[in-house]
Amino acid sequence: MNYLPLPVPLFALLVVAFLVVVALIQIGILRYAYLAIGVSSRAAMALLLGSLIGSYINIPILELPKRVAPSVEESHDYRHHRIRQNRQRLRGNVIARTVIAVNVGGAVIPALLSFYLWFKNRMWWNGLFATAVITAIIHMLAYPVPSVGIAVPVFVPPIATALVAVLIARENAAALAYVSGSLGTLIGADLLNLDAVRGLGAPVASIGGAGTFDGIFLTGIMAVLLAGFCRQS
Repeated sequence: MNYLPLPVPLFALLVVAFLVVVALIQIGILRYAYLAIGVSSRAAMALLLGSLIGSYINIPILELPKRVAPSVEESHDYRHHRIRQNRQRLRGNVIARTVIAVNVGGAVIPALLSFYLWFKNRMWWNGLFATAVITAIIHMLAYPVPSVGIAVPVFVPPIATALVAVLIARENAAALAYVSGSLGTLIGADLLNLDAVRGLGAPVASIGGAGTFDGIFLTGIMAVLLAGFCRQS
């Protein structure tokens, strides 16, 4: 038999308290990351709130057309049941339209903040080079998952981004890590794999759709934290 070590109301209260503590820790970490890239405390809280609310908002931007896989070689047997069989197999290979959407919290806000930091810190060539390197790395690591989307290993992109940022611009590594991590993931994992998304069987593919748990958001934040650690080491 399964039993709880405490009365149900008290146990539920402890679970809620634990979740609140975890949420506060996550908010504190995210706030620290925003402050590290030069964002004010008030703006950091606004970005956190916007990312949370925006994670529920998806903006459709593109509809990929239906695609039909190449049909098998037609048989020379023209009997009725063979022709019917070929037609059924052809219809089974038709892939429905896929709507491409952009998530506000997981993609739009990180992208806008990246461009803001890019221009504010005047990281013209450094930003371009770091973003290109991270884009290439993430594009090589990305792989399609049927009915889900494009997946990327969790820890490799932020580690690579932090190292690249520290090597290129040690004094401004945090901001460069956020810019190259966010834009590199957006371009390398999502934009360069739009054609692959069409064959995954998902009716809607949302870029940044996991909100604050999406690769675009997480790579930027984790890269900032790692870049700060590498810089202090």
